[in-house]
Amino acid sequence: MIKYRLICKKCNISFDSWFASSKEYEKLKIKKFLSCHNCNSKNVEKTLMAPTLMNKTKNEKAEKNILKIKNINDKIKEYQKFIKNNFRYVGQNFAYEARSIHYKNKEEQKGIYGIASKNEIKELKEEGIKTDIIPWVEDKNN
Repeated sequence: MIKYRLICKKCNISFDSWFASSKEYEKLKIKKFLSCHNCNSKNVEKTLMAPTLMNKTKNEKAEKNILKIKNINDKIKEYQKFIKNNFRYVGQNFAYEARSIHYKNKEEQKGIYGIASKNEIKELKEEGIKTDIIPWVEDKNN
């Protein structure tokens, strides 16, 4: 595959297009199958393009960023495991359960975790009910 920057000689708009090969581009050009997506003119030409070069430092930087993200995901999964083992899951009923514990002075042997909207969390905090938002990563291995 090869990408060319094309320019319409009629409306002067430039755009990128992919071709199977440079020969394929030439074949489509000769058969007048190339057209401008803006004005539909067949007067489309290749323009000069700088080749994309692989940069070793960019690759190393990208690899470091991927490693950082993996480490963060691993740490989040570690927290999730702790939460699952030490807290009771209440699903979509988080706000209701949190209020029940807070207002009815219910003694819970375990804390709770579940799902709540941003608005529900805001309301709980306004009522003086301590809540925390924890990022959750789906485990794709299971």
